[in-house]
Amino acid sequence: MKILLHTCCGPCSIYPVQVLRQMDMDVMGFFYRHNIHPYTECIKREDTLKQYADTIGLKMIYQQDYEMEKFIQSVVFREKDRCRYCYHDRLNTTALVAKKGKFDGFSTTLLYSRFQKHDLIHETGKALAKQYGLKFLYQDFREGWKQGIEESKSLGMYRQQYCGCIYSEKDRFYKP
Repeated sequence: MKILLHTCCGPCSIYPVQVLRQMDMDVMGFFYRHNIHPYTECIKREDTLKQYADTIGLKMIYQQDYEMEKFIQSVVFREKDRCRYCYHDRLNTTALVAKKGKFDGFSTTLLYSRFQKHDLIHETGKALAKQYGLKFLYQDFREGWKQGIEESKSLGMYRQQYCGCIYSEKDRFYKP
């Protein structure tokens, strides 16, 4: 199966790529960047992912531009439900790239995180797969959480402390 894997960062890619390759999947990564704020954070994550992808021979597609304003405009006044928009936008873009690239399906490294809403990701991915005539590969990668962390630390990778959006950065660091 030829699969396009939405990759949010290098550390979160380690375990999912290993598992998918063990499943004999032909994996290519896709880095979506509009939800990662500030821009300097986006570049740190992208650079770390590029270095890791080169090391393991993972072909990648890197999203161009940086539409931070569109992201913020889409979630303003819906901040409590921002993840729904974010998952949809990232997975929709991944599905469109997968369709154009004649992939069989798509998945996401978001499924590696213990902090993401797996039910919502799964629901969104299935709906988009149906819409575009693709397969959404749901795989619960959380079982490799510790392994991925240990490996990313041993590789000296940049490890971010929040999911990416400016709101999650605030939630992570601002404690009133």
